[in-house]
Amino acid sequence: MSAGSEDGLDDEPAYHWPIPPAEGWTADDLERIPGLPPHTELIDGSLVFTRPRTRFHMRCMRLLEHSLLEQVPGDLDVDREFTVKLDRRNRPEPDILVFRAEVDLGPDQTWHKPEDVLLAVEVVSADSVERDRETKPRKYAAAGVRHYWRVEQDEDKGLPVVYAYELDPATKSYALAGIFHDRLKLSVPFDIEIDLTAIDRRPGSR
Repeated sequence: MSAGSEDGLDDEPAYHWPIPPAEGWTADDLERIPGLPPHTELIDGSLVFTRPRTRFHMRCMRLLEHSLLEQVPGDLDVDREFTVKLDRRNRPEPDILVFRAEVDLGPDQTWHKPEDVLLAVEVVSADSVERDRETKPRKYAAAGVRHYWRVEQDEDKGLPVVYAYELDPATKSYALAGIFHDRLKLSVPFDIEIDLTAIDRRPGSR
């Protein structure tokens, strides 16, 4: 009996981690590398793997996705955990994004162009603090994504806090548009209001 069988595991070949080329991976390689874990991103030519989502993370995404879908204008749409090909070496996967509905290419589409994305939202996890606070907003801004929200958990209440940023086209950098506790209310990129205290409320319930 093999060691794998003794452990109650099937005798399967060991997984071999992909070895990057000398110049690093490209955005198109995400379509070609076999066996990548779900939600793998490409940052500066390197593969970035994510930890399992926390309940806070998942419920934040649920709240924002449903709220945005209910309030988004007809010429826009919302995707969840969908990649954006910023350039040849960067293809992050925002937790939530709002994009121009006319660029929906059908069920086999796997990424958006940054110029078609109006809003990128990242919910911060323990392993993504630096990426979500520094690396990703810098890259989203440089690529022309007009709005960026960073969502963190309030240490006292355990509720979402949304840091909303708007692109300054002259500097290609983000300016803080507001910090929102309990309730988010903005007029850009469209009129939207979200009760952040409803994170544990089921969609459609009162």
